[in-house]
Amino acid sequence: MHLSIIGSPSCGKTTLFKALVGAEGRGAAQNKAGVAVIDVPDERVDRLSAIFHPKKTVYGRIEVCDTDPIHEGDMKADAVPAELLRQMRPADAFIVVLKHFDGPGGDGAPEAVSAFRTLANELMIADMVQIEGRLERIKKQAGRKEAALEQEKGALEQCLAHLEQGAPLRSLPLFASDGRMLRGFQFLSLKPLMVVVNCSEDAMRHGASLRDEVSERIAGAAPDAPVVAACAGLEAELAVMNEADRAAFMAEYGIAESLKGSIIRLAYETLGLISFFTVGEDECRAWPIRKGMTAQEAASTIHTDLSERFIRAETVAYDDFMAHGDFAGCKKAGVWRLEGKQYIVKDGDILSIRAGA
Repeated sequence: MHLSIIGSPSCGKTTLFKALVGAEGRGAAQNKAGVAVIDVPDERVDRLSAIFHPKKTVYGRIEVCDTDPIHEGDMKADAVPAELLRQMRPADAFIVVLKHFDGPGGDGAPEAVSAFRTLANELMIADMVQIEGRLERIKKQAGRKEAALEQEKGALEQCLAHLEQGAPLRSLPLFASDGRMLRGFQFLSLKPLMVVVNCSEDAMRHGASLRDEVSERIAGAAPDAPVVAACAGLEAELAVMNEADRAAFMAEYGIAESLKGSIIRLAYETLGLISFFTVGEDECRAWPIRKGMTAQEAASTIHTDLSERFIRAETVAYDDFMAHGDFAGCKKAGVWRLEGKQYIVKDGDILSIRAGA
């Protein structure tokens, strides 16, 4: 999973990046400036590892990118910043950071909403520039009457018309049904959004009302975007503390869930992700997949060969495994089973893939 943090200059975007990566971002998990990989905590993985004592324990992972700031007008055809687009296009979703540094009762919410609309417009403009460029290239191939090219042209014209009405591509029905031919374009306004309102420590006392106000005001442009109000500076301090200090700190400031925990949870919900597990003496591992994937599709996340040579999946639900203690107990109780290619994997399934030679 790849999340890109986007926002206007001085919105607190980099501070939020530090809050997400914490100590991990200062070590081996950080592979280049502004990019880090964080583990997804999962008590189920911990409990399975305590049973199997594997050589290696691997959690689900999220790659987080702190992108360059977005200025109004950046995405015009004659000024599209190539490096910014390179940072944004691979993302599965965007974390949009909006600043609200006024005190309680201040006028920060309208400022945050205005910043959101500017960012949303820039994403749509970038897509329009990309589509217009591609349509121009298709036009130059007018002599080629290929069905695939005509189909692409029609889909792109539908996208452009939608964007010209001021609507992002994620609200275009085409992508809800069949937009596979356009996936390679990595359109920016197609990506799901999560919004973080970065506010002061004082404003955090009214965090719930601030969250609700911003959520209501952006609902027209992003009805499904979850909104979180947080003090990024405070969360960055929290992220590098040990567990005992973190618990005391959160209690003092009335923080029920860390920003990192909220973003991980919302990312899974927004992208429709679940986890299945593989276990054994060598490794216990969580594998994030899209909800609704079949056993054969899930096998491909482990290795493409397993999908191509798939025969059956041995599976047992995590809760059943913990209730019976081991695979022998699960078999005796009748909860261990063999499933075929079309079995829909459920969150918490423990899978072992049987594949041909």
